[in-house]
Amino acid sequence: MDSTNRTVVVTGIGATTPLGGDSASTWKGLIEGRSGVSLLEGERFAELPVRIAASAAVDPSEVLPRPLARKLDRSAQFALIAAREAWADAGYTGPAGTVAEDASDAAPEIDPGRLGTVIASGIGGVTTLLDQYDVLKEKGVRKVSPHTVPMLMPNSPSANVSLEVGAQAGAHTPVSACASGAEAIGYAIEMIRSGRADVVVAGGTEAAIHPLPIAAFGNMMAMSKNNDDPQGASRPFDVDRNGFVLGEGAGVIVLESAEHAARRGARVYCEALGQGISSDSHHITQPEPTGRGIAQALRHLVATADVKPAEIVHINAHATSTPQGDIGEIKALRSVFGDDVDHMALSATKSMTGHLLGGAGGVETVATVLALHHRLAPPTINVDNLDPEADADVVRGTARELPEGAAVAVNNSFGFGGHNVVLAFATR
Repeated sequence: MDSTNRTVVVTGIGATTPLGGDSASTWKGLIEGRSGVSLLEGERFAELPVRIAASAAVDPSEVLPRPLARKLDRSAQFALIAAREAWADAGYTGPAGTVAEDASDAAPEIDPGRLGTVIASGIGGVTTLLDQYDVLKEKGVRKVSPHTVPMLMPNSPSANVSLEVGAQAGAHTPVSACASGAEAIGYAIEMIRSGRADVVVAGGTEAAIHPLPIAAFGNMMAMSKNNDDPQGASRPFDVDRNGFVLGEGAGVIVLESAEHAARRGARVYCEALGQGISSDSHHITQPEPTGRGIAQALRHLVATADVKPAEIVHINAHATSTPQGDIGEIKALRSVFGDDVDHMALSATKSMTGHLLGGAGGVETVATVLALHHRLAPPTINVDNLDPEADADVVRGTARELPEGAAVAVNNSFGFGGHNVVLAFATR
């Protein structure tokens, strides 16, 4: 087979989010329409104009051994936890180059040189950087951790996951703000499709719940200041939406060539059709109001990934709950798909998880894959009064069943700097 035409499939998923410490509990929370947002406690948050966030439901310290955790930034801790779940879910029992004692002859050993990682982060080890600077100021040079640099590096999550699984085909870290996690998965798809790898562990992670990022986002007027109603603060497509709510966690999937997955008898969730990418070239933080750049990414997806609008049954929208961004996304969908948008069940899961920045594309890809797998679209919560300009079939109130048969689902991710990435997955 021509390597450029290789079929790519999803064989494993993992997550740790504000709704649960693994993919199953996260999915349960999404389907139940449960918010993971709460009031931030502690003196360091007391004077901030924004005092709400979606913190991880399970702290990494409850999962990882202390000697390991103290050498990893929180973002890398989340990535490692999600990657371990995805790796095991895909049926792998150890790093590449090893074979489990009970492995059958039909389960081929993974060639480390054919295994890669692509784990993205929008900000990287920001909490390590800020906390260690405080240590330097308050306690002096000798108290600064010698692990600081490898902890704060944005590539640390991908590098540590590559060490965990024994990947040698490449450990990559695309950084494109809130589109980072989706771009990582798109890059992973291309690694397999081009023939450079057979298996790639890919996703996104973020851990930026710290006073400085929150103060900065708050002063930009990008975040909701609805401190009196934390669980109702993230309200995509609602007329009263007033900014996003910061979240933390990670979402990771295992991608494989269909041939490799079939040889080892792997369970397949769905096919990863491909990606569409564009850039707005409009403003460093403000979304382009007409959705022009998003539309270009969607057209790229349709043209290169065998995506037929008539087959799209579900969209996991970027929908951060900002006044301008939410509507620009709808306009883009209409401009490209026209009346076909009417049969696309649209979910905005950030209404429950908050916005995980560079981790959003990873977590929302997990949600998109599971929506196809279970034929169920999660609800968008807190939409008490749908904006009339949100001209789409927004799933509200309760989860909705998706139709049987051939189906495509799309995950949208956009970021500061004008980055647009859309991913498509299918069951056929």
